Amino acid sequence: MGNGPVTINAHLVIPDDELVERFVRASGAGGQNVNKVATAVELRFDVANSPSLPEPLRARLLARRDRRMTSEGVLVIDAQRFRTQDRNREDARERLAAIIQAGLSVPKARKATKPTFGSKLRRLDAKRERAQVKRGRSTRNWE
Repeated sequence: MGNGPVTINAHLVIPDDELVERFVRASGAGGQNVNKVATAVELRFDVANSPSLPEPLRARLLARRDRRMTSEGVLVIDAQRFRTQDRNREDARERLAAIIQAGLSVPKARKATKPTFGSKLRRLDAKRERAQVKRGRSTRNWE
């Protein structure tokens, strides 16, 4: 149906039969062309049931709070930046690849650290100084 599979990286390729494309008329301004031609592309990719996604990646993609993800775990990408259907299709595929690539990198776990002694001192000094400045501003014993 589409322009072939979407390649994410050397190990991961999403076959074309897992992508559903719908062509709709683009929204917004565009004059006479926009009313006649279905140039906008809606690309749907079922993340939850895709056999080509490795399990940890699927979990990460589904865990992201993303407006483009339906409650059933289907990723919907709407491409209508360009005037031609072809460019919009490419654009939708590129954006799908980008989203999946973003899910590939495992976020580094944050290690809890204590503030250093020096940084505590610097903070308290700054607080004292600030308080001093503010105390100096208050109106008192002006003769």
